[in-house]
Parts: sequence; C-alpha cells; structure tokens
Amino acid sequence: MSPFQADPRFQQAVDRFNGHDWYGAHDLFEELWHETGDPERRWLQGMVQLSVALLHRQRGNLHGAMVLLGESRGRLGSAVSPPTGLDQDSLLGPLQRLLSRLQSGQDAPDLSLPSLNFSHAPD
Repeated sequence: MSPFQADPRFQQAVDRFNGHDWYGAHDLFEELWHETGDPERRWLQGMVQLSVALLHRQRGNLHGAMVLLGESRGRLGSAVSPPTGLDQDSLLGPLQRLLSRLQSGQDAPDLSLPSLNFSHAPD
C-alpha cells in the first residue's frame, strides 16, 4: 500500500473526486503531494492536475482543461507507484476519451468522467 493511502485525507480526496467536487479534491491531493516523496509523489501530482483540469472544464475554460488533462495523463500513466488496488482503466480510459473530444473541438458532456475505483488490496 502506498504510504499516503493510510492518511485519512486520501479517502476524503477520493470521495470528493468521485463526487465531482474538483476543488475540494484538488486541495486534499495537493496537501498529500507536498508531504509525499518520490516515487508516489508523481501520481499525486497527476491527480492534482486532473482535478484542476476538470474544474477548468466545469467553469468553461476548455483550453486550460485540455492542457492539464494532457499533463495529468502523462503523469498518471507513467507513475511507477499508483495506489494499491486502483483500477487504472476507470481513471485513464475516461480521461483519454475526454481529452480526445476536447482536442477535436468538442466538449463531451455525455462522456463518463474519470473516477477512482479500488479493489480490495491483499491483506
């Protein structure tokens, strides 16, 4: 298990992210990011960027959303220490579909949004 996963703020951040409270999720992921060392830090930075990207999109800043979606995809996709039990497909698949739609000049209100889904970690 990643050290930051034991911090209660991590579950709060996950809940806020999955509840589409992008600003609240950003704040919590950023706190954890500042307190975490490599290699786990890279994944948290990607989540900070993804949360802000989705906030930009919600506020109508599609260019800002596109830039940060691309940066977060790179960090999240290349992180060597994602959280234990994370379903990467539920995060990266929707992220990529949204980014592709925005890059083609269309917002995508009908697409499912990235989410953080976890299986039970081994004991």
